[in-house]
Amino acid sequence: MKMEIGNGLEKALWSIAIPGFGQFLNKKYFKGITLIALEFLINNKANINTAIVLSFLGQTKDAVEVANYQWLMFYPCVYLYSIWDAYKDGSNEEKPLLFVPFALSAYIETVGVIYSKTFKIDGFLLGPIFLPMICIFVGFGIGLILIRVVNIMNNKS
Repeated sequence: MKMEIGNGLEKALWSIAIPGFGQFLNKKYFKGITLIALEFLINNKANINTAIVLSFLGQTKDAVEVANYQWLMFYPCVYLYSIWDAYKDGSNEEKPLLFVPFALSAYIETVGVIYSKTFKIDGFLLGPIFLPMICIFVGFGIGLILIRVVNIMNNKS
């Protein structure tokens, strides 16, 4: 697969690593600085890194206790906006419905954050890291399906 210069995928992948990095690659420095500052602020206030470590160590109840949900609720929108914006600005293609999977992922991931204290699968508490991560993929999948349905309906008209 040949990647073109200006391909949004590279920028989106950097924004997945740290929100704002893709904006720097797109030469959108103010936006990049703003997103990196929000990343560090929200990450610090929500105790996300500690919750990640505890979750991966299987200490999900401790992750729930350490997470600050008032701050954690902001993270999905900042994170997914950063990825969408980096891809959109770095892509040479015009994709008018590109925002749909990203916006739906942000909404559904936020719902995942809300239920992450109590939602269990087969008695296993997913917690503030794994349930929202699953919700990102669910939201993105639903968004891609909606784009396809809209495109099919537009082609029939």
